[in-house]
Amino acid sequence: MVYTAALLFGHGLTVPAEENSVVDMIGKYFSQLTSPGTTSSCARRGSVESCDERDSNSLLSDLDVGLEHDQRLLQQDVTRQIERCLTEAKASILLCQVLLLPRHMTARVGQDVVRASADEPCGLRGASITLYVEGKDGLKSVGSVFPDPTVTPTFELSVVFKADKDDGWPPLKHIFDSNKVLKLRAEYRLVKRKLYSSASPVVHDFN
Repeated sequence: MVYTAALLFGHGLTVPAEENSVVDMIGKYFSQLTSPGTTSSCARRGSVESCDERDSNSLLSDLDVGLEHDQRLLQQDVTRQIERCLTEAKASILLCQVLLLPRHMTARVGQDVVRASADEPCGLRGASITLYVEGKDGLKSVGSVFPDPTVTPTFELSVVFKADKDDGWPPLKHIFDSNKVLKLRAEYRLVKRKLYSSASPVVHDFN
């Protein structure tokens, strides 16, 4: 696994108190799951800078195959907003100086978010996306993304990143305190809940 030493800088992001109940609900729901959902093995995109000398443009074009132009623009914007939320949450919420993501991960998440929105009336524009990081201290909300603020959301997507148990990357521990380096795993969870329906949330686990 190639990791990107990314998201080195950022400011704090305030998490509203009312989100605590959402975090508790998702945490309880996850603990009841007994079997994994679908998996995905698509290519991944570095979040900020590249540690690989391969041409990333070809990887990006592969991710975007089959998407309409406006959907591609929305996906790219969502990817940037996800990166911004993670950057802003580093110091205030995740309490780290360095946040490491698997290569191409944020673009991969953006692609899966688009796929999860495909059967909705307004598509991705009708989504409300909340980001979480699951670590030793449980779930932490690290921000929200609204692909189109002019559209009233019709469904919610919760993206749950998972902190690596190793808590960092050895080469960086010589530079920073070991508790200041946080590494996210390639695996993450996507939970979809319709806002105006009694249907149960749909949970997908991606590798």
